[in-house]
Amino acid sequence: MKAMGEIICHYSSPLGGITLAGEGEWLTGLWFDGQKHFAETLSGPQKEGVLPVLEEAKAWLERYFQGRDPGKFPLLRPSGSPFRLAVWEILRQIPRGSVVSYGWIAAELARKRGGIRISARAVGGAVGHNPISILIPCHRVVGSDGKLTGYAGGIERKIRLLSLEGVDPENLRTPPLPLPHCKTMESRRSGMPERR
Repeated sequence: MKAMGEIICHYSSPLGGITLAGEGEWLTGLWFDGQKHFAETLSGPQKEGVLPVLEEAKAWLERYFQGRDPGKFPLLRPSGSPFRLAVWEILRQIPRGSVVSYGWIAAELARKRGGIRISARAVGGAVGHNPISILIPCHRVVGSDGKLTGYAGGIERKIRLLSLEGVDPENLRTPPLPLPHCKTMESRRSGMPERR
């Protein structure tokens, strides 16, 4: 059966409008309206509509923005190269209330790949093209000196997201390798199969 394309819907967050995209049981996109790389991974025709995964994602966002534990994630299926998917998997392991640097992610990815050197700049490109904001928490990535760096949704949103999670954006500290007690994607309900 041929895919009919993604269904999109909108959510009004305290930080501005959000567009969500889904296909079948999978959430495939979540962007702040007007952010860099907005909806660049949408494939085929899209139409406004309702899907259970989109309703689940909106309920998750509602709890998140209320400062509550948002609970289990909807199923995620971002589109990207194997390298980007690997970076996004590491992003998913960053606990709420923590931040890491681009260099930390590069070192962690190199460690997982048997010591192959990874460029922090390449990691930055993958982080910047994250198609599922907030749920794949690219806002938890900062510069190696602990300073806030770019965010596709805008630095002000990054500051507010970190503050909502209990992080003081004025006093950031990045962890040593590896993050303790991180679950891998495979141990969570939401999988991220490769999709190009």
